[in-house]
Amino acid sequence: MSTERIALIEALAGKALWLSNWMIHHANHLRPNPDGVKVGGHQASSASMTAILSALYFGILKPEDRVAVKPHAAPVFHAIQYLFGKQSLDKLKAFRGYGGAQSYPSRTKDTDDVDISTGSVGLGVAFTAFASMIQDYVRAKPWAKQRAEGRMIALVGDAELDEGNVYECLLEGWKHSLRNTWWIIDYNRQSLDGVVREGLYDRIEAIFRAFEWNVVTLKYGAKQRRAFADPGGERLRDWIDACPNGLYSALMFRGGAAWRERLTDEIGDQGPVTALLERRTDAELAELMANLGGHCIESLLEQFEGQTTDKPTVFIAYTVKGWGTPLAGHKDNHAGQMTGAQIDSLKASMRVRDGHEWERFEGLKPSERELQAFLDKVPFNTTKSRRLSSPAVPALGPQFVGPSATSTQTAFGKVLDAIAKTDSELARRIVTTSPDVTVSTNLGTWVNRRHLFANREMADIFQKERIPSAQKWQFTPDGQHIELGIAEMNLFLLLGAAGLSHSLFGERLLPIGTLYDPFIARGLDALNYACYQDARFLLVATPSGVSLAGEGGAHQSVGTPLIGMAQDGLASFEPAFADELSVIIDWGFDYMQRDGSDRADLADWPRDVSGGSVYLRLSTRAIEQPPREVTPGLASDIIRGAYWLVPPTPNCEAVIAYQGVLASEAITAAGMIGGERRNVAVLAVTSADRLNAGWHGAQRARLHGDRDATCHIETLLADAPDTAALVTAIDGHPATLGWLGSVRGHRAITLGVEHFGQTGTVTDLYRHFGIDAAAIANAAQSLFGGRR
Repeated sequence: MSTERIALIEALAGKALWLSNWMIHHANHLRPNPDGVKVGGHQASSASMTAILSALYFGILKPEDRVAVKPHAAPVFHAIQYLFGKQSLDKLKAFRGYGGAQSYPSRTKDTDDVDISTGSVGLGVAFTAFASMIQDYVRAKPWAKQRAEGRMIALVGDAELDEGNVYECLLEGWKHSLRNTWWIIDYNRQSLDGVVREGLYDRIEAIFRAFEWNVVTLKYGAKQRRAFADPGGERLRDWIDACPNGLYSALMFRGGAAWRERLTDEIGDQGPVTALLERRTDAELAELMANLGGHCIESLLEQFEGQTTDKPTVFIAYTVKGWGTPLAGHKDNHAGQMTGAQIDSLKASMRVRDGHEWERFEGLKPSERELQAFLDKVPFNTTKSRRLSSPAVPALGPQFVGPSATSTQTAFGKVLDAIAKTDSELARRIVTTSPDVTVSTNLGTWVNRRHLFANREMADIFQKERIPSAQKWQFTPDGQHIELGIAEMNLFLLLGAAGLSHSLFGERLLPIGTLYDPFIARGLDALNYACYQDARFLLVATPSGVSLAGEGGAHQSVGTPLIGMAQDGLASFEPAFADELSVIIDWGFDYMQRDGSDRADLADWPRDVSGGSVYLRLSTRAIEQPPREVTPGLASDIIRGAYWLVPPTPNCEAVIAYQGVLASEAITAAGMIGGERRNVAVLAVTSADRLNAGWHGAQRARLHGDRDATCHIETLLADAPDTAALVTAIDGHPATLGWLGSVRGHRAITLGVEHFGQTGTVTDLYRHFGIDAAAIANAAQSLFGGRR
C-alpha cells in the first residue's frame, strides 16, 4: 500500500472534516437567519465518519457501487462531492437552506451524486440489501445487458441499529442468499441522548454471524497497533479493551493530560508501560488514543481492499463522535455545535486563512496540482453519469375480463394472468412480490405461469412427490415473483429497490406488490421512503374496508383512502368495476415509466408529467358489472378520477357520489329515491386522490392569474344544479369524499366508516355503519327539505 496514496487521502479527509464543520457553522452562525429558528447540523456525527467516507470515496469505490450514507454524515458527503467538483459552493453555503444541500442525502432533492436517500430510521441501511437482491434478479435475466456487479454499501450509525426494520431485513437477506452487500457501522458508542450500553459490540457481532455475514472489526488504528508491538504495549491494549464506553468518551473530551493521568494511575509500572507513555507528549498521547480503526485511513484501506468475497460483510469500525474537533467524546455533542472560539481553533490547526474557508485545498501540505491529479484518477470520480436509464416498455392495452359479477381483487388476478400469457416485453419486465399473501391476493395464477425467483433452481417438492396442489412453487433464476416473509417494511423496501432498477442497474422493471389493505400502515414509513426516492411500482392492496366483514376490525381498513390521497408520489385509485380496473392498470404501467426529470411544476397535472407509483385499493366483494363499451372518453374520465354513471338532468334533486365497492348500494339508493319520481344522478368516483389534486391545481392556477383554469370535478359537478343535494359514500373514512360539497357549494352529507369494524355479514356491517342503500337514500331525502 503506497504511503503517498495514504497521505493524499488523509489530507483530503482533513479537508472534508474542515469543510463539513465550516458548512454547519456557517449555516447556524454566519448566514442570515431572519426567522430565528435553529438550522442545526451534526458536526460530531459527521466527524466520526469522515475517515470512513474518505477511504471509500477516494480509495475504494467503483462507479457501479451504490452507497447509502449515514444521514448525519451528510455534511461530509457534500464536502467530498465538492472536492470532486460535483457539488457547487453555492449549495454548500446554502446547506439546510432553501435550494441548498439537503440536511440528509436525497437522490431527488440534492444535485450531487446521491445514490440512496437516507434518514435516521434505518431505511437506507435495509434498502441496500434489497437493492442487492434486485441486482441479482436483473443479472439472472437473459434480456438484461450484463454490467459490472456493484457493491451495495450502507454507512450505519451504531444507534441506528436500534431500528427494527434492520433486523427484518437481515432475515430476508438470509432467505434470499444475499450477496455484494457491505454495512459499515460507525461504532462511536454514542446515541442522541448519551452513551450506548456496555456489551453492545458482542450483541451486534453475534446477530450478524447468526445470519452468516462476514464480520470485520476495525478497532485499532495503525499507530495503536505499532504501539502495542512496543514493550508495555500489550498492557495498553488490554486497558483499551476493558475501558467502558463512557470513560473512553470522557477521556477523549478531556485530552492528553487526562489520558496520561488515568493510564499512569491504572497501568503505570515504572517500567515499559510508563516508558511507552513518557515517550509521547500529551498531544501525541491524545492522538494515539484517538487512532481507532475507524479513523485510520491505512487500516480502513487495508480491510476494505482485503474483502474479495461476495459474501455480505459488516465492518464494525470503532470511532469517536466528534473526532478531530473540540467536541470529541462529549456525551452532549450529538446536536452540539462548536463555539466561535472552537471553530477558530480548528481553523488554525488546519492552517486555513481567514477569508479562504471554502477553498478546496487551502492549508493542505500536498500541492493543489498533486491533489487534483490524484482526484482525477480516483475510480469513483467518473465523468459519466452514474445514474443509468432504460427505455420505456410499451403497454399492451387494457386486458378486459368479461361482464359477469366479480370482485376487483379477482379481476386483478385475471388481468395479470392475461398479461402472463403473452410473450411481451411488458410481461417480461413485471416482477411481483408479496409478504406471504401471494395466493390470498390473487397472484397465484401469475406465479404458476411465471414462477418464483431464486438464484438457483429449486423444485416444488409437492409436485415432485405427485401431491395435488393448485400452487406450483417452482423456484428458478427465470422466475418473476419474489416471495417475502410477513413484514410489510420489507415489501416496500423491495418495491423501492425494484422501482429504481432502471436508474441503479440500467434495466427497467415494473414491480407489483400485493398486501392486505389494512397493513399498509405497518409499512407506511417505508412506503413514504420509497416514494421520496421516486421509485416506481404498482401497489395492490386488498381486501379493503369493512367489506371483509367476517374478519373484524383487525383486518378491516378505514383510513387507507386518506393515506392514498396524502402520500406524495402515489396515484391512488379505488375502482368498483373490472373494466375500470383494466383501464387503470394499463395506464399505470405507462405512468410508472414517465420521466421524472420533466418540470412537473410547469404542468397543470404535475404528476402526470413526471410520473410516479400507483396504489389500487381493491375489494373481495363481488358485484354486478355494467354491460357497456369502454369508450376513449370513458377511459379518460376513469383515469381523471370520476364519471357520471347516471348523469344529472336540469331537474336533478340529488347526486350520490360513491367510491369503490359501494357502487351497488349507490345504484340501489338512486333507484329507491327515483321511485318517488325524483331525478337522482350517480357519480362514480374512481380516484378521490386525482380529483382532489386537480381541484387544488385549478385553485392554485386561478390564484396565480389564470382565471379560466378549471378541473375535472368542477366540470362534472357543473352539470348538477346548485340546488341538488350531494351524498357521498365510501367503505372507508368519509373525509375521503367529504370535500366534494365544497367544489360548487352543494349541500352535502358524507357517509363512511369512522371506527374500528365489527364482525358479521356485509349486510350487518353496512347497516351498522350507515352505508347501506337505505342509509344513502335516507341521507339524500333528509336534504330535500333544505332546498335553496
